[in-house]
Amino acid sequence: MITLASDFGSPYPAAMKGVILQASEARLVDVAHDFPRQDVRTAAFWLREVLPWFPPAVHLVVVDPGVGTDRAAVVVRAGDHALVGPDNGVLLPAARRLADDEGIEVFEIDLGDPASSTFHGRDVFAPAAALVHEAGVGAFEGRDAFVPVEDWVDLTFPEPAVEDGRAEGEVLVVDGFGNAITNVPGAVLDGRYGGRVTVNGERAPVEPTYAAVEAGQRLVTVGSHENVELAVNRGRGESAFDVAVGDAVSLDLD
Repeated sequence: MITLASDFGSPYPAAMKGVILQASEARLVDVAHDFPRQDVRTAAFWLREVLPWFPPAVHLVVVDPGVGTDRAAVVVRAGDHALVGPDNGVLLPAARRLADDEGIEVFEIDLGDPASSTFHGRDVFAPAAALVHEAGVGAFEGRDAFVPVEDWVDLTFPEPAVEDGRAEGEVLVVDGFGNAITNVPGAVLDGRYGGRVTVNGERAPVEPTYAAVEAGQRLVTVGSHENVELAVNRGRGESAFDVAVGDAVSLDLD
């Protein structure tokens, strides 16, 4: 199986699929092609949340604002999975979660000069993903195209500050429903459902489901990612709480 994820929209992913299908009989599965354009951190967050639900696979990821520059192309082996994409950090959060305690290995891709300086998804990453799939995740390093490296671009998410009665964090992403997903662990809301907390100076109810409040009403809850999110039942949390990606979020829990 090869999964594909990008910020390309349409029709560029079709060209990547065509390249793979010429070199492989892999099953192709789209993760998403509508990640915010050139937003490496948002893509990395969603890949970290989605890819662990797949069986062992090769994951092709192209969110690549540095295409055509001297940034490297890499394969990251993470347990039974391999992630193929640009060396800009987008692969690393998912790789660490996929690898568990096994650690990760990174290989630079060398397929010669690509045909295009603007479409490495088609000319570098797609053929590399096919090569990894055909060789096997545990054996591709025997190919000349893959050179092990010790240095690569990492990406980590900021850590919240949590102490008794208070949590300080930030909005990591806003999903398509308008839920503002923070880096504050959902565990801070344990035992507080049905009560209220103060978010950036304003009180809001804490509930386990969106429908626990009336339509259009704000709430604080824990999403499937196990982080605190700011939401509105049938509305947009980022607007109602007046926050955007990167904004600070302060929770007073008492």
